[in-house]
Amino acid sequence: MATSERQRLQLHVRWMIRRDMPEVLDIEGEAFEFPWSDGDFTRCMRQRNCIGMVAEIADSVVAFMMYELHRSRLHVLNFAVRRTHRRLGIGGLMMGKLAAKLTPDRRSRIVLEVRERNLPAQLFFRSLGYRAVSVLKDFYQDTTEDAYLMEYVLPVASNEEPATRRLAG
Repeated sequence: MATSERQRLQLHVRWMIRRDMPEVLDIEGEAFEFPWSDGDFTRCMRQRNCIGMVAEIADSVVAFMMYELHRSRLHVLNFAVRRTHRRLGIGGLMMGKLAAKLTPDRRSRIVLEVRERNLPAQLFFRSLGYRAVSVLKDFYQDTTEDAYLMEYVLPVASNEEPATRRLAG
């Protein structure tokens, strides 16, 4: 999203707090056939490595993201933009902020799962440089649907040597 577009929307991205939950649950309910419950969000937020972010316009939450911090990657657990605010660049901005947290020597990739039949999400993430790396058979508890594991890997700058990885042992 261009700076002028962001200024026009007056978009603000910040950490999720408890009082955001009614709006987050509303977005979740309109976005997903099998939405997370308030308890699902609460359990996630209580984990030390789980982080929630929201995007708001005029003090109204229009998008959210839940992700986990792992040793070598970030794992997006849940992500949605309010239907009335889709295709305005908000999702791309939020994913860009997440990608900005990557570093070559620590967390260098982002992973997420997308339902097999959620073509709009697959195309959205693909447009941001994610690629499907595997099929997760019968992945969801609510259906027998498969998921695509999608991954974004931090590009290595052309003038730098690839970071050496520490091997276990």
